[in-house]
Amino acid sequence: MLSEKNLHKIEELKKSYPTSQALVLPVLWMIQEEHGYISEESMKYSAQLLDVPFGHVLGVVTFYTMFHSKPIGKNHIEVCTNVSCMLRGSEKIVELLEKRLGIGLGETSKDKKWTLSEVECMGSCGTAPMLAVGEEYHENLTPEKLEKILSDLELK
Repeated sequence: MLSEKNLHKIEELKKSYPTSQALVLPVLWMIQEEHGYISEESMKYSAQLLDVPFGHVLGVVTFYTMFHSKPIGKNHIEVCTNVSCMLRGSEKIVELLEKRLGIGLGETSKDKKWTLSEVECMGSCGTAPMLAVGEEYHENLTPEKLEKILSDLELK
């Protein structure tokens, strides 16, 4: 399930962490990095590898929005819909994205090019509304800025 390189990293990390339970986050990151998402099988593997309850691993994966329990599209668009973004138009941004991409929040397009997710505060309240595509933030969104972002992504 994990490469030899990552298994070696885990052995090294065990020397620095007080318990194997403390290694759950790093191990899940490694799995997601290698496989693109964390399947139920991967969660069971992690639990067994670290000798922690499966329920704990499942709880971590389902609690943090940064972990994906199903495959995501090439372009993962996360739209902040918390209070500041909502007050400054994130509902309109979501509406435009759904129409343009042909998918709803929490869905991935059939061609696996797009995944659209709703997320809580992304720490950019002063520049709301905002979204992230992967690790790239886009702030002070307008319909025109959104169209440019999508057009640029389609060219990649």
